[in-house]
Amino acid sequence: MKRNILVVDDDADVLKCIKDIFEHEGDAVITTDNGMDCLKVLEKGFTGILLIDIVMPYMDGWATIKEIVHRGLEKNISIVVITAIGSTKRHKKMKGLEPYILDYIAKPFEVQEMIHAIEKLN
Repeated sequence: MKRNILVVDDDADVLKCIKDIFEHEGDAVITTDNGMDCLKVLEKGFTGILLIDIVMPYMDGWATIKEIVHRGLEKNISIVVITAIGSTKRHKKMKGLEPYILDYIAKPFEVQEMIHAIEKLN
């Protein structure tokens, strides 16, 4: 089953790795390296799975997710946070965003762990 996946991360190596993983699985993958471009893709009608990093310059993942919700763009996406920071589930910036985040994937991630996390969303 082909999925649409949008990956947002400021690390080019992470973007390439995740894109390669899911294209190999037969999925359609769009990548962007910042929150503003993520919003533009969503506003153009993207539906599917959003894999988003938290630590990014200018507009971090939390701010991006808040803006997604503020603009009502969360309705047709499944949000999964990918991050290297610890205690993500208790991070003060995520207060109020819990209902919109379906899963968390810690970096560095195992390929099978990443695939399994996305398969759970179907």
